[in-house]
Amino acid sequence: MSAYDDKPWLARYRPGQPAEIAVEFDSALAMFKAAVERNPDGDIVRYFDGRLTLRELDELTDAFAAGITDAGFSPGERAAIYAQNVPQFIIAQIGTWKAGGIAVSINPMNRERELEQLLTDSGATVLVTLQSLYRDVAANVVPRTDVRTVITTSELEYQTRGDQRIFAGVERIECPDTVDMAELLQRFRGQASPAVTLGPDDVAFLTYTSGTTGPPKGAITTHRNVVFNAQTYRDWIGIGPDDVILGVAPLFHITGLVGHIAISLLAGAPLVLMYRFDPAVTIETIKTEQATFTVGSITVFIALMNAPNADGDALASLTKIYSGGAPIPPSTVAAFQEAFGQYIHNIYGLTETTSPSHAVPLGSTAPVDPASGALSVGVPVYNTVVRIVDDEGKDLPPGEIGELVTDGPQVVAGYWNQPEETAGALPGGVLHTGDVGFMDEDGWFYIVDRKKDQINVGGYKVWPREVEDVLYEHEAVREAAVIGVPDDYRGETVKAYVSLRPGKSATPDELIAFTKQRMAAYKYPRLVEILDEIPKTVTGKLLRRELRARN
Repeated sequence: MSAYDDKPWLARYRPGQPAEIAVEFDSALAMFKAAVERNPDGDIVRYFDGRLTLRELDELTDAFAAGITDAGFSPGERAAIYAQNVPQFIIAQIGTWKAGGIAVSINPMNRERELEQLLTDSGATVLVTLQSLYRDVAANVVPRTDVRTVITTSELEYQTRGDQRIFAGVERIECPDTVDMAELLQRFRGQASPAVTLGPDDVAFLTYTSGTTGPPKGAITTHRNVVFNAQTYRDWIGIGPDDVILGVAPLFHITGLVGHIAISLLAGAPLVLMYRFDPAVTIETIKTEQATFTVGSITVFIALMNAPNADGDALASLTKIYSGGAPIPPSTVAAFQEAFGQYIHNIYGLTETTSPSHAVPLGSTAPVDPASGALSVGVPVYNTVVRIVDDEGKDLPPGEIGELVTDGPQVVAGYWNQPEETAGALPGGVLHTGDVGFMDEDGWFYIVDRKKDQINVGGYKVWPREVEDVLYEHEAVREAAVIGVPDDYRGETVKAYVSLRPGKSATPDELIAFTKQRMAAYKYPRLVEILDEIPKTVTGKLLRRELRARN
């Protein structure tokens, strides 16, 4: 018997808890309907001074499903949601399920190139987006895709407060050749699309993640994946209908999709949305709404510590705090606890594990590895076996460093239309994460490095090749190599090394500005260094490890 078989971590850290839990619902839609039946008049979404009850959300999502079905949407088709943290995101997601479709979440920071890539790959036929994003980005992209119906909406809907720290410069915009979401919902209110039956293996949504070959891959997240990890959040952390969930993670991200939306729908606990993150507004919101649980990147909690209204009792109600998506310095956890009296529990997972595969049990303090200084990411959650393997795939004993290989109900079914990528990363349905770490004798896991060259910018994944491809579009660039370098705030930031063409010139600031215009804000390099030659192997392969050694 290996150290992984008897799950010692559950016996030690979760006394009285089962090692495994059963999946309670066939689909995330059934999970939502059960919450409506339990407490139809309970709040489920709060957006500044606006409120939606479960009954209202049920009616609005019925109307959305009826509306897109009337426009020709069929079961199995994809509806893309390209928006910030607004109630309409949730309406579109559940409404898509009610129409038998698959939701595709898209980062609102994506620009034309990135949006077109995801719409094309997913084959989305419906696009739901904010008016400003349609005007500035999507209007030029949609004609080149399979999208037949564009539904636009305003971030000013569902609230009346109009906090200028959040909504400065925001106004309603006319969007020709699109369907206004408010009008759509009003027109179809009281109607519903033909009933659909969704099962555990049906696809709930596609969540795009950069992969080992660079281009984004659509992780196929099933309804079983969503329900299981919603239950993991509920049972591991102890979340119930009396909790209030603070939505600081982006809803398009797997953390927002599961750690905010799915757990809210399962537990019937209200989800508080704020359009976009502002530290001072977030602290006021925590106090006003008496938020009790949140999960987000460590950069969120660093920002809260530095907010002007961050007094000692600012987060008094927020007793269940989790952070994942980027490495967490132990010193930051200690400073946060000293400032607010609350402990940040580590949580770890990937898009391919539908959010958590590991977590620190609520009330436990994660150990720090004395050799590397790394904070433990926790222990495997329910029903989950994680092995540490060597390059030949053989199990390694506690303390030995290798790749994490994860097997559990939260592991996705594969990548959309990419069988070779699926076979490589998920042989036999078991995920080879590409993350390197070890398990100690007590069952705690640590991440110490990554096999992949991906850069982790505050929880957002950046693939170097994508940045390099944009740099190569500049007429002065001869060669480009991109790496991640340590950053006190984001964990890592993007740095580019560039050599120039003979007779051409460009400054670092010019190259930064060039990429900034063409990429999402978290992707473009904040640092550019110009070299005469970029180090390469004899075969011409860029030596990123030599560049990393310079930093």
